[in-house]
Amino acid sequence: MKTKILIVDDDKGHLSMLETILGGWGYETASAMDGAEAVASVHEQPYDAVLMDVRMARVSGIEALEEIKAFNPAIPVLIMTAYSSVDVAVEAMKLGAYDYLTKPLNFDELKITLERALEHKRLSEENRHLKETVSSGQSLAGIIGTSPAMQEVIEMVKVVAPTEATVLITGESGTGKELIARAIHANSARKTKQLVTINCAALSETLLESELFGHEKGAFTGADKRRDGRFMQANKGTIFLDEIGEISMPMQAKLLRAVQEREIQRVGSDTVQSVDVRILAATNRDLKAEVEAGRFREDLYYRLHVMVLRLPALRERQDDVPLLANFFLERFAEKNRKTVKGFTPLSMDMLIRYPWPGNVRELENTIERAVILSMGEYVTERELPAALVKEYEQSAPAGTGNGQLGGQPLEDVQKAAILATLEQTGWNKSEAAKILDITRTTLNNKLKKYGM
Repeated sequence: MKTKILIVDDDKGHLSMLETILGGWGYETASAMDGAEAVASVHEQPYDAVLMDVRMARVSGIEALEEIKAFNPAIPVLIMTAYSSVDVAVEAMKLGAYDYLTKPLNFDELKITLERALEHKRLSEENRHLKETVSSGQSLAGIIGTSPAMQEVIEMVKVVAPTEATVLITGESGTGKELIARAIHANSARKTKQLVTINCAALSETLLESELFGHEKGAFTGADKRRDGRFMQANKGTIFLDEIGEISMPMQAKLLRAVQEREIQRVGSDTVQSVDVRILAATNRDLKAEVEAGRFREDLYYRLHVMVLRLPALRERQDDVPLLANFFLERFAEKNRKTVKGFTPLSMDMLIRYPWPGNVRELENTIERAVILSMGEYVTERELPAALVKEYEQSAPAGTGNGQLGGQPLEDVQKAAILATLEQTGWNKSEAAKILDITRTTLNNKLKKYGM
């Protein structure tokens, strides 16, 4: 689309001339012969810039400038005046004019000033967009991953977060379900209110009921005063029910009312209380299978199953292992005041190849341990758990250290050769590049491709 300029001047001849000149420069133009007409036009349609005379019969350019900037502060306004008065220029600039030009106009100066104003507007819009993107990124802080599986999760978070829908987050233990719940809350309309979390698997049935709904004084031994439960604490905010698949059938019946009606009842009370709360739940179980086995209520399952967000296991997103490993490395190096800079190629290859049954949580613990044990600037295979080393020895491509290269993909053979040479040279990349007969740049590109 062409850049559109509104030209405002009560001199018909001058107005027509400016339309012809700006049209010749490739701009689309619209015209107005009065300040009031200009203000109305800006309200009706978007313009990239306004070129406006100061002296007009009914509403002056200064008055129109003030109204235009109040309506749209981002639009650049260039003021034209036949009176090269410093006072008029200063007033216009104070009210937000981008610049001013004196009549008779120097068209070269007009062209340069107009281009500069439009570039300023473009940069301002880019900066605003960047801030919005960064802000969004901060609200999703901690969700790390560029793999297709994780990008799908991130997009789903962005879609469901602004709604009031109940969300069921599923996935294996250690995949980061609570992190996703926090991201949903942080991007919701309830973000200024509290996010209340409760691990349903950590409490007995009696304690869980009291924790969720509260209790009256004397309701049971030790209840020496009335207490609000987590649902009431989360009123106007969000409650996250972690490991919801672990609760008993009797407790599921009591929870159903809260999920379905947003009504709770303190233990020992006959009074029903209404709560305004958004519900997020998580489980590592297959709730549909639990329903079929008679261990989970079907009605509660469907109340929770409004929106389902499945987190992939780490073995399903191996491309994200280098990103996560380096993220945890930086965090734990700073925490433990260590100067660990990264991973050797072999240690990173071991991390990538490991199936991670404990998922992201296991990777995080592994990196913390490696940083603590590390005595140099790079984490080596010596700081990794024996299970990783054993898994690598069993899964590494044939030909790594045993001369059997046949029957392997060329990419794996190249990777094995590079790793073996780096091991041989003590990770001296310049020396390794000479032995491999490639440039250091090619070697670096290969390592980047391997995620090392």
